[in-house]
Amino acid sequence: MISIVNYGVGNLKSISKAVEKAEGKVNITLDTRELKNSSGIILPGVGAFAPAIRNLEAVKDAIVEADVPVLGICLGMQLMAEISEEGGLHEGLGVVKGRVVRFPDSVGKIPHMGWNVVEVVKENELLDGFEKDYFYFVHSYFLKTDDEHVIGKTDYGLTFPSAVQNDNFFGVQFHPEKSGKRGLDIVKNFVRLCRK
Repeated sequence: MISIVNYGVGNLKSISKAVEKAEGKVNITLDTRELKNSSGIILPGVGAFAPAIRNLEAVKDAIVEADVPVLGICLGMQLMAEISEEGGLHEGLGVVKGRVVRFPDSVGKIPHMGWNVVEVVKENELLDGFEKDYFYFVHSYFLKTDDEHVIGKTDYGLTFPSAVQNDNFFGVQFHPEKSGKRGLDIVKNFVRLCRK
């Protein structure tokens, strides 16, 4: 059973449908016990960092201590960082080293919205079968992290990490659930990881 964390800022319906299409069983929850008994956890996210991290307080330990695959999507990926600069300084879950920062005005239009290329830079199970593919993005902030954690990168006026990994924690800045067949292929890879 893959648990999607229901903390009030997620795109829950389309993510749960994508997991079901990938032949995974879904549980939408904010219950510590259920998260601890999951075969995988998805941290969705649409919205602002500060209210999101507050809403996660009750289940923070269950996520940080998880020994199953955890996938953060968009804001969910940013919540995995140590700190965010969005709306002041806020502590994240700290499972991926780094800081969430705003795109500089020099990149042009903010938010970065629409289809863009993700280039795989490190072999990993989440992006297995990918090299360079288009995915759908909507964000004004991105996670600055060490190269050791970057598994995919994207150019938007600057090069930023669009997919990261630290042990069993994976993050994607794009929305696989809004990215057609190739997005679904990523969800399938995650479901496969959760079955191991």
